[in-house]
Amino acid sequence: MNKHHYVVIMAGGIGTRFWPMSRTNFPKQFLDILNIGKTLIQTTFERFASFIPLENIYIVTSDEYVNIVKKQLPHLPLQNILAEPSRKNTAPCIAYISFKLNQLDPQAQLIVAPADHLISNNIAFVKVCLEALSFVRKHNALITLGINPTYPNTGYGYIQYEQHSVSDNVYKVKTFTEKPNLELARTFIASGEFLWNAGIFVWQVKNIILAFEKYLPEVFDLFNSQKEKFNTPEEENALLEIYPFSTNISIDFGIMEKADNVYVIPSSFGWSDLGTWNSAYEHLHKDPKANAIMGNNVMLVDTGNCIVHAPESKLVVLQGLQDFIVVDTGDVLLICKKDKEQEIKELVGDVKRQKGEKYL
Repeated sequence: MNKHHYVVIMAGGIGTRFWPMSRTNFPKQFLDILNIGKTLIQTTFERFASFIPLENIYIVTSDEYVNIVKKQLPHLPLQNILAEPSRKNTAPCIAYISFKLNQLDPQAQLIVAPADHLISNNIAFVKVCLEALSFVRKHNALITLGINPTYPNTGYGYIQYEQHSVSDNVYKVKTFTEKPNLELARTFIASGEFLWNAGIFVWQVKNIILAFEKYLPEVFDLFNSQKEKFNTPEEENALLEIYPFSTNISIDFGIMEKADNVYVIPSSFGWSDLGTWNSAYEHLHKDPKANAIMGNNVMLVDTGNCIVHAPESKLVVLQGLQDFIVVDTGDVLLICKKDKEQEIKELVGDVKRQKGEKYL
């Protein structure tokens, strides 16, 4: 293992589209979504622990989830669990870890990854990560991992890339497009020039800091003004000074779509962002009528192509349903057409307005 290789796992989101299973006080990254005996953050941690030194693995999460991370990742050094005082999207999160690591190791090469993605081929994933780390060690490059698309998914961002590689399997990025409509997604797939954006990035820490200075100077100035306090007892106070004034913006919008040194590695390692119930459905065991059932007391009659999640103690009988999401958490029952799952986020907003925070 290389002592200059680091990873930061981002675990501060609330997973609204997995409501009602994912809640504000216990979001999806801490759940065993796929019924495999491990939570999403545990599988992500284990994946990186296979090739990144343990002391170089960091978790950035909301301060309210620190104790959950401690419990689920007991082998992780406590000082590697970093707590954000407020949610400000991915750019400030990445600025935080970058300035912190730059103080510790100016040669640091960093992988940035969400905590809640599914990767089924770990060997292929590690190979791509090591290729990316090797490339950024030699070049001032910001690498994103692109997934070879299999169908016109409208829930993913797309990356257009040059057709001639600059190195083995590394290509210059031309454009980013966020979540296109179905017609545009079909055009992208047909062209052969587009990849899904996996939201996994690789770069030298010093180079992403230069990109912050150039493209997000207001964020750069905030973190730069407090950098001497990182890795000292004053770090927490520094964050309390920074975060109230920091822009709420993603790294994609803030830097990756603007920078001229962005590259992509086309990849196939069984990736899914597990952003929705349908994406989980694709990876769950199905019965002969294509129902994915989570719960030992579920009875289905004339029901097909559904995903059902129910408490072990509750008998759930469904009759005559086709293409539905049914999630019972005890205090909330959600019944939603599978093709309307993108509206779950809006439904959560309606629940908040009409019922308050109790069910969120």
